[in-house]
Amino acid sequence: MTYVVTDNCIKCKYMDCVEVCPVDCFYEGDNMLVIHPDECIDCGVCEPECPAEAILPDTDNGLEKWLTVNAEYAVKWPNITIKREAPPDAKEFDGETGKFEKYFSPEPGQGD
Repeated sequence: MTYVVTDNCIKCKYMDCVEVCPVDCFYEGDNMLVIHPDECIDCGVCEPECPAEAILPDTDNGLEKWLTVNAEYAVKWPNITIKREAPPDAKEFDGETGKFEKYFSPEPGQGD
């Protein structure tokens, strides 16, 4: 089992999770984060830290798409281990549905 970052991270990109991850398995895209499934040790400390509740265990139903997104982009995007500020408009996007189709960017973020 591993954890995955899901739709609600897009355009919110809170980074509280990266600060608590003991194995530094978060990777930064332009407007969201992902978890590398082969690096995640299933400790679960990131899940309660996410203000957007965008991190879920991969055992939850309906997360196949997010397992694929996390695995694909974790090898393309730079590693992030240091918490930075969320985008200034993050709260406006928190809870919006269908964000992947509307806003997802495959571009990498800045990383550490």
